[in-house]
Amino acid sequence: WIDQPVGTGPFVMTEYQIGQTLKLKPNDNYWGEKAKVDGIIMNLAGGVSMAMYENDEVDITGVGLADLERVKDPNDPLNKDLVNVPPQFSLNYIGFNVNMPPFDDVNFRKALSHAVDKEIIADKIYSGLTKPAFSIIPPGFPGYSPNIEGLSFNEELAKEYLAKSKYADPASRPRIIVTIPGTGGSPGLDTEVISDMWKETLGVEVEIQQVEWATYLQDMNRKRLQLWAGSGWQADYADPQDFIDVLFYSKSDVNHGNYSNSEVDDLILEARTEIDNNRRFLLYNQAEQMIVDDAAIFPLWFDTDGYALVKPWVKGYEFTPIIVPKFKDVEIN
Repeated sequence: WIDQPVGTGPFVMTEYQIGQTLKLKPNDNYWGEKAKVDGIIMNLAGGVSMAMYENDEVDITGVGLADLERVKDPNDPLNKDLVNVPPQFSLNYIGFNVNMPPFDDVNFRKALSHAVDKEIIADKIYSGLTKPAFSIIPPGFPGYSPNIEGLSFNEELAKEYLAKSKYADPASRPRIIVTIPGTGGSPGLDTEVISDMWKETLGVEVEIQQVEWATYLQDMNRKRLQLWAGSGWQADYADPQDFIDVLFYSKSDVNHGNYSNSEVDDLILEARTEIDNNRRFLLYNQAEQMIVDDAAIFPLWFDTDGYALVKPWVKGYEFTPIIVPKFKDVEIN
C-alpha cells in the first residue's frame, strides 16, 4: 500500500523516499472541491529547518526553543510569519527493546524511569514549553484518564529497583547504546541530561549514537534498536486505540520494543469489539496502567502550545492536533 497507495482524498502520492521526501499532487478524480496548489513536497530528511526557511527552501517550519526568543521579537523580520500552534495529540518517549539486555528486566526499566526528574527538564531546558508525561494517552484526547499512576521521579525507589535487577552489578551489565536520528550535530539537550541523571543517580552509563533518519526508521521498524530517543507518536485519529493498540499490542508492527503482556493483549482485543465507548475507554485505561507499570517505554513529554513560521504567500493552512495535515484548502498567493 505504501508503494501504490489507494485513497479518496484530494491528493495522490507521486513519490516517497523513506526518510527523505514525500511528494503529492492533486487528485484529478477527487469527489469534492479540487486542491488549489500544484503539489506538496514534504522534507523528511531533517536538516536545519530554520536556515531552510530563511533561505526560502521550505514554506512552513516549526520553531524550536533555540530560535523562539529571536522570532518572538517584533523587530525580527521573521516575527511577521510567526503563528501559534495548538497542542498536538502526541507523546514523546524513549523506547526500550524488552527483548534485549538489560531492558529485558522490568526492574532495570523501572529504575531508569524513576531516576529522571522530568519536571526540572521541562522547566529549565524547555522553559515550560512541554508537559512531562507519565502516561500514554495525551490530555484532552478521547480516553485520557488523569488517574493513571506513572513512574515519577524518586531517587531512592530508582536505586531499590536497580538493586533488585539482575543487572545491578555494572560488571554484568551489557553495553547500552541510545540511538537518535541525526547527522553529527549535538544530540538533544534532554537526551544528554537524561543520560547524566542515569549516571549520577544509578551509575548507569549510556552511549549516544546518531544515525541518519532513514537508517533510524529502518532499524526501528525492524526492531533492531536496543534503546532509542528522538521518537514519538502523534494521533492519526481520535481514538485511544491509536496509542494503546497500535503501539503495544504484541503482534503490532509498530510495537518497536517487542513489548508483550497477555493481559494487555486480552484487554485490547476486548476493546476492539466493545460498542459502549465508556466501557471501551475503561478497557484501554486498564491496559494503559499495566503498560506504564511494566515500564514498556519511558514517556517523556506531552505537547503544549507551540509556534511555527508560515510564509506570507501560503494561505489557508491550518494546524491540527492530529498528524494528518490538511492541504486541500491551501493556496499560494
